[in-house]
Amino acid sequence: MRVSSPGLVHVVDDDKAVRESIGDLLRSMGYQVTLHGSASEFLKAELPDAPACLVVDVRLPGTSGLELQEYLTRTNIRMPVILMTGFGDIPMSVKGMKAGAVDFLTKPIRDQDLIDAVAAAIRIDQARRRENAQIAQLRQRFALLTPRERQVMALVASGLMNKHIANELSISEVTVKMHRGSVMRKMEAKSVAMLTRIAEALDIQR
Repeated sequence: MRVSSPGLVHVVDDDKAVRESIGDLLRSMGYQVTLHGSASEFLKAELPDAPACLVVDVRLPGTSGLELQEYLTRTNIRMPVILMTGFGDIPMSVKGMKAGAVDFLTKPIRDQDLIDAVAAAIRIDQARRRENAQIAQLRQRFALLTPRERQVMALVASGLMNKHIANELSISEVTVKMHRGSVMRKMEAKSVAMLTRIAEALDIQR
């Protein structure tokens, strides 16, 4: 089966035959593929803003696959990582999994295992991008709230009733209801439960 929404796969392996073989396989599945012989070569390349993952050998000349993974985490490049490993490198790969790698594949790698791992990694990146886009949209809506509406939203989301919010802010209950209605409309929240989830997503606290 070809993937319905192809992603971009970066392959880093110092063995030319291995990386080209992986590239051919993934291209046949509809993915875009970039091939790199080292971590430094990968880091010099442009990273398009598209769903992507990194397939990297644990043992590389210079910067290792694990060091590259650590660097991406440290610099907040949120790209799912799949580690390739020789049999003797399994303990290293377990360390990589604990650091957030999606999978590690032992060489020689079965085609289906690689295809499955890449599909899972691309799905993870697509989900992350969707979530980021939703958060950005919520932030835009939140920016439209007045300072008072933001206070009311935080208090509603914390579970306070209108009369308690009125006491807390030293305003009338009618004014609270007015602000609350405006908040629900601007944030496109159909219920208090939805508004509470939005507040959690934006890390808004009392």
